[in-house]
Amino acid sequence: MARPLRIQYENAYYHVTCRGNSGQAIFSTDADRVAFLDLLERSSDIYQTQILAYVLMSNHFHLLIKTPSGNLQELMRHFNISYTSYYNWKHDQRGHLYQGRYKSFLVDADNYLQEVSRYIHLNPIRVKLNTPMSLEEKRRDLREYPWSSYGGYLWRGRRRAFLQTEEVLAYWGGDTAKGRRSYEGFVGEGISKKIQSPLEKGIGHGIIGESEFIEKIREKYLDSDTDSRELPAVKKIWAQIEPERIMEVICGVFGVSREEIMRKGTKGVGRGVLMEMLYRYGGMNQREIGEMMGVDYSAVSVMRKRLSMLQVRDRKLTALVGRIKRRLE
Repeated sequence: MARPLRIQYENAYYHVTCRGNSGQAIFSTDADRVAFLDLLERSSDIYQTQILAYVLMSNHFHLLIKTPSGNLQELMRHFNISYTSYYNWKHDQRGHLYQGRYKSFLVDADNYLQEVSRYIHLNPIRVKLNTPMSLEEKRRDLREYPWSSYGGYLWRGRRRAFLQTEEVLAYWGGDTAKGRRSYEGFVGEGISKKIQSPLEKGIGHGIIGESEFIEKIREKYLDSDTDSRELPAVKKIWAQIEPERIMEVICGVFGVSREEIMRKGTKGVGRGVLMEMLYRYGGMNQREIGEMMGVDYSAVSVMRKRLSMLQVRDRKLTALVGRIKRRLE
């Protein structure tokens, strides 16, 4: 079976997990957990990565990480070595602390960032599935669990300095009382009813995402001549095109000014084509495109889907989009 791909690029999102060797505990005391989070903060600062969510369990941990510099492997190598060295020194041990290397899934942030954050935050309850507890007791335990970022999502006062909640909470109205309550309700749905784990979508190829995202990743970061089963890591990065260059090409093709195509409510397909090209070639996700163009991220998704449907019926539009792609490539 093909091994999960290790793909690195700027502003990528990952779900990362690591388990203790032979199922052993990786935390013996709360002091170990504090040291773990301190070292995570230090490593994240050194490699300029962003920690969007975390949970520490007895024999494993989960992280949701964004890498603006495309350097997940460097971060995790440094961090895991740092914590292993601390733990072995503190408890007078030798040898491996973890069961092999960390495991990571590349995340389609536009569609699965919220789902993965919820999966991470539900872990303390998931291990108590066979424990008789009421729904309210489970919610209370989840809120009070001290070794998770969930409390920091609900209360700013419980948020560690390195935790970045903005991107996830942006889907719920931002880091406001209302946004935090809405996110709590979203996580609570995972307590009250059975929800499929988003990690299941990444089994085999290591990408948690819709088919369009997976295809985009394969096109951009994998050689068509290379058998991915032979690659423990895939590091080929295709140069992304500057958004201003994309803007210049599309404005030229449609004969409009930058101000016209950026104006909210502008008619025609030019705005939709711009959104599609920024997503496909500019390395931007739908939330970032929405912020740039003054609309909600969901509007970006709607316009991109509408463009795709229009091309099915309109050969001239398909040819026009093809011409733009050739210019950009």
